[in-house]
Amino acid sequence: MKKRILLFLFMLMSVSVFAASFKKGDKVYVSVKTVTMKSTSGGGAKNVADLSYGDELKVLSVSGNKIQVQLASNQKKSGWISANTVTKKKIVKTSGGGKVSASSSELALAGKGFTEESEKVVESADEDMDYSKVDAIESVSVSDSELESFIIDGHLQGAGK
Repeated sequence: MKKRILLFLFMLMSVSVFAASFKKGDKVYVSVKTVTMKSTSGGGAKNVADLSYGDELKVLSVSGNKIQVQLASNQKKSGWISANTVTKKKIVKTSGGGKVSASSSELALAGKGFTEESEKVVESADEDMDYSKVDAIESVSVSDSELESFIIDGHLQGAGK
């Protein structure tokens, strides 16, 4: 159990280090399957664009764990996303439906720096780990209107920060 907690804390700190390392002018790439670029960094912001794995962006500014970015393919499109959804490592998409031997989830993890070696370390920590609950959580999708209703109904404070 202690190994799991230590492993989780290590992974959490690794993500925090990635988020803190962006600065204005950096070229970054979307490292998750999809992310929505918002008009502001606060709650209730309007959708600007839907980004997908490998999209190239330029960092315009950084505010906490949010970064303001500009789409490289359309400089008129700019907005805010979470810093943990991008990486500085170049991600090359295949064109023309080229075959890729990895799933989109595996590619996203690779974009975050996970390798076969790091996966083996996780597996060796506890061979009986069951990731079915993680998979179930990852499959949940919440629309912007559902999220806004949740915030309003729950009388949440500081949601825009």
